[in-house]
Amino acid sequence: MARNIEIKLRVDSIDPLHERAAALAGAALELIEQDDVFYAVPHGRLKLRRFADGSAELIHYERPDGVGPRGSDYERVVVSADVDALHRTLARGLGVRARVRKQRWLARVGASRVHLDRVEGLGDFVEIEVVLVPEQSDDDGRRIAQDLIEALGLASAQPVATAYAELGTPAD
Repeated sequence: MARNIEIKLRVDSIDPLHERAAALAGAALELIEQDDVFYAVPHGRLKLRRFADGSAELIHYERPDGVGPRGSDYERVVVSADVDALHRTLARGLGVRARVRKQRWLARVGASRVHLDRVEGLGDFVEIEVVLVPEQSDDDGRRIAQDLIEALGLASAQPVATAYAELGTPAD
């Protein structure tokens, strides 16, 4: 099972952050369009993520809600079958909780991922994911996340305690 440390921050606009994030990455940002459907499950969160190019992945993760950098355990499976049929089956069996559509600009900074997210109906956010290797502790990841927050000039940004799916995006 993979692990990371994640923190999400609400910002007025991601536009002024593009240049800083690209400088940290040493490369241009990659635009990724995502359409996530969250299903009702008894443990953690389960989402089917579709990309603009037609590819998809099924992701289950467990992460406690709360402000500040927090650990997440996750499993991710690339979906190579009929994505529409998979969605219908999951929705029928589990029920849909929420749908989250976003434009995400990705900056890879070492083993970390800085996401500049424009979420439909919710606004702009920065999400930092520090991917941990087995010998790294959660505290190591929290330090890296905090360093990235400071490098982006976001030390006073408002932390978000939960997933986008819980922030009021309706299922459709």
